[in-house]
Amino acid sequence: MSSLPVVLSAAGASPSPAPSPSGSTAPAVPSLQDAQESATNAASWVERNWSTWLAMGLQILLILVIAVALRAVVRRAITKLIDRMNRTVQAVDGTALGGLLVNAERRRQRAAAIGSVLRSVASFMILGTAALMVLSTFKINLAPLLASAGVAGVAIGFGARNLVTDFLSGVFMILEDQYGVGDVIDAGVATGEVIEVGLRVTKLRGDGGEIWYVRNGEVKRIGNLSQGWATAGVDVTVKADEDLDRVKATLDEVAEKMSKEEPWNELLWGPVEVLGLDSVLLDSMVVRVSAKTMPGKSVTVERELRWRIKRAFDAASIRIVGGATAVEDQEGASDPAAAVAPPSVYANADSPQAAATAPITPQRPAPSGK
Repeated sequence: MSSLPVVLSAAGASPSPAPSPSGSTAPAVPSLQDAQESATNAASWVERNWSTWLAMGLQILLILVIAVALRAVVRRAITKLIDRMNRTVQAVDGTALGGLLVNAERRRQRAAAIGSVLRSVASFMILGTAALMVLSTFKINLAPLLASAGVAGVAIGFGARNLVTDFLSGVFMILEDQYGVGDVIDAGVATGEVIEVGLRVTKLRGDGGEIWYVRNGEVKRIGNLSQGWATAGVDVTVKADEDLDRVKATLDEVAEKMSKEEPWNELLWGPVEVLGLDSVLLDSMVVRVSAKTMPGKSVTVERELRWRIKRAFDAASIRIVGGATAVEDQEGASDPAAAVAPPSVYANADSPQAAATAPITPQRPAPSGK
């Protein structure tokens, strides 16, 4: 029995471990030499790649720092520009020039909307470009990502095309200053005074007090009644036999007096002109009076002109007829038979038709016999 190990050792064989009762072999425990080799390989791998990692980290850090700094500088510049616009409006407001410009609230909302759009666009472009540069630093192929983003953008654009249309229309409307708060506009679908301007919806207050919510993408044309100047036109209808020189002299006197009185001298941006005869009919003629006024004040000026013209004509005994087809009043009672054509000489006085048209003679009752 003692010679068995010697034989086995001489044969180069080692005694095999006895099988466990469960029939499975125990996992091999790594030796100290194996652990040392793994640590050496990891250290050598880190030593070979640490410079690359450091370069990537510094590059990413540099990209983020530049992006954040550039975004802060751009947003600050936009904010200063908007503040300067608001300060200019506040300095001009309350002066004679300020009355000719749009109101401060309109300019403030327009400046705030433009600043918000510019800040959002700048942030999106700067941060988006920085994110793509960071991904490219990790050696990521951006072609599939950009293609997927393009497909998703097209799908979202088709699904929300109305929203995109409203937004883009609102942006261009604000940048072009088509209208603003306080303007009276005709948007086609609604007419009223602008009380709020947004990138997607514009709020209008109608003449009856109702509020209209108009989507910017639905507006195909805009009629701004508050920009530039307005025209006040009054048609005066007088009798055909009135003296035109007397009528014109009376109108010129009314126009000159109104142009010198307050507040009409500020609302009138030009002299009140008597343009002349607008139309001539058999029994009347129309004289047209026109004036250039402040935007949105044409109706007020027209009402005042009518009021003054009526009082001046009454004082000068110039009659204003009711319309273009006014009929001159006749003194005395009218003869109902005046409009009947005289009988023809060829008519048969004994015909049934002539007898039917003859007046009925009242018959006296026969005297009763006594």
